[in-house]
Amino acid sequence: MNRQVYMDNAATSFPKPQSVTDAMVHFMTEVGADPGRSRHDKSMEASVIVDGTRNKLARLFNIPDPKRIVFTLNATESLNTVIYGVLNPGDHVIITQLEHNSVIRPVRHLEHIGIITVSVAPCDKMGILDVRALKDMIQENTALIALNHASNVCGTIQDVIAVREAAGKVPLLLDAAQTAGAIPIDVQAMGVDFLAFAGHKALYGPQGTGGLYVGEGVPIRPLKRGGTGSVSEQERQPDFFPDALESGTRNNVGIAGLGAGVDFVLETGVETIRMHERNLLESLVEGLIDVPGITLYGPLKTQIQVPILSVTFDQALPDNLHQSFGGCGNRAIPATFESVHPQQAGTILSQEFEILVRVGLHCAPLAHQALGTFPDGTVRFSMGYFNTFEEVEIAVGAVKKIAEKKDFLDD
Repeated sequence: MNRQVYMDNAATSFPKPQSVTDAMVHFMTEVGADPGRSRHDKSMEASVIVDGTRNKLARLFNIPDPKRIVFTLNATESLNTVIYGVLNPGDHVIITQLEHNSVIRPVRHLEHIGIITVSVAPCDKMGILDVRALKDMIQENTALIALNHASNVCGTIQDVIAVREAAGKVPLLLDAAQTAGAIPIDVQAMGVDFLAFAGHKALYGPQGTGGLYVGEGVPIRPLKRGGTGSVSEQERQPDFFPDALESGTRNNVGIAGLGAGVDFVLETGVETIRMHERNLLESLVEGLIDVPGITLYGPLKTQIQVPILSVTFDQALPDNLHQSFGGCGNRAIPATFESVHPQQAGTILSQEFEILVRVGLHCAPLAHQALGTFPDGTVRFSMGYFNTFEEVEIAVGAVKKIAEKKDFLDD
């Protein structure tokens, strides 16, 4: 193989558009100043870049007021800002089985110290949320519902509007780490109160970038307090956006790169990106669906799945579910040999085929419990706009060879 095949885009997208690198180099070599802190021309140019990125994100997500977007280091910081900034003693929160540890750990922390109670809405073996069960969990003191828009384990896209309807007046926090830039998001049409997103995944920005949208009229406390470059004579944190939640020097060079990434998404078109990624996923599923001795996880239906496919090299389904699109999705055709552990499979893919994937639990233990892959996890293939059908063919061929157990395993 002449080059590596990168299929770990759910962790961080690679490669990035050249324009992202160019924007960051320009900021470092030509601008460099801190926006909003000084009156000189370089500071004002930096402000134009940062505000421009905010405006582009507002356009992408149909956010009426760009100032309601605050920059963070990642989706984790955005989620923590909401969880610690909204919930109060005695509150009840609902999460789903598909949540990432960025949601699970902060809510469990608040539960452990006696601040809140937590309910977990179940998902089926294909990662689809039981919306009716979620609705039945709502209590008088339910103060927040956290919903993973698309699973980083099996790629399942949840029906946000159905959850919004079930939630009633309960505020909705949408974790769009895997979907921002990859599928259309309209916070107004979806009724999203809080949108947490990563900048370094399908928005093609650098690592260390992310953001949070906070809807009008939703009270929230800042996760941190400090200098904002505004109302400096006051010793209390500003109460207006974005300053209320943006303290200290931001990753401004990263935000410049993020702005270029969002430009790429807007210019290419989310629908164009989505269609290419759907076709890649369909090609990967079709190539693997009949391979003996492996199981595929997720709905295996591209209209409700981002380009993430988890695989185990075993017969994972019960005998009564050996049929197409049953249980976890795959036929799980029985094989006559022993299984290959995900860690071992990942090593083989990297060392023998130069295919870069992620293995294990993907920081989402509840999701793996729902799918039946806990505690070993899965081998996760996650594609992006820059992947090709040739690379999919290479991945399919590699999986088939590993499944056959030839040449790679010790006797």
